[in-house]
Amino acid sequence: MTARIKPMAPPFTSSVQAVFDKLMPDGVPPLSLFTMLARDPRLFGKFMAGGLLDKGHLTLRQREIVIDRVTAQCGSEYEWGVHIAFFAVKVGFTEAEIASLVHGTADDPCWSESDERLLIQLCDALHSDCQISDALWNKLAKLFSEDAMLELMLLCGFYRTVSYLTNGARLPLESFAARFPAMA
Repeated sequence: MTARIKPMAPPFTSSVQAVFDKLMPDGVPPLSLFTMLARDPRLFGKFMAGGLLDKGHLTLRQREIVIDRVTAQCGSEYEWGVHIAFFAVKVGFTEAEIASLVHGTADDPCWSESDERLLIQLCDALHSDCQISDALWNKLAKLFSEDAMLELMLLCGFYRTVSYLTNGARLPLESFAARFPAMA
């Protein structure tokens, strides 16, 4: 597959390169998503300012459950695969959890923690009708602060936007990224 919008080619400006150096692991070239956005300094800056990959109100595992569920629901194998490649081992995802994030539900037996089940339910609710029922909100509010609740909603929305970008521009999958697992 060829991207619909040609990514920026190196050499990058010093400010763009500084962002890439901060975000990318040593020896890994910048993602096509990033180089595509770097074509326009304004859009690149706005996108990078909207990211939520810093230490926030969620654990790394909670954050990755949300990102991976949202991107899987949106069919963004590109972004899902990048996150699985970079973070699945760090957060201790099992093969069953990885498959469930793409094809399963919050009721799958691999999800034993109530917060993780609720995060999947949140992603599903926002994806299906952009709403959170009072019942789900109340369950989440028992486990997450109001600031964490804001972060969760922003995270879901941001990665839906990322999915729109990767799918709409038809970005080719990164060579190192994971692929969606086959349905069991």
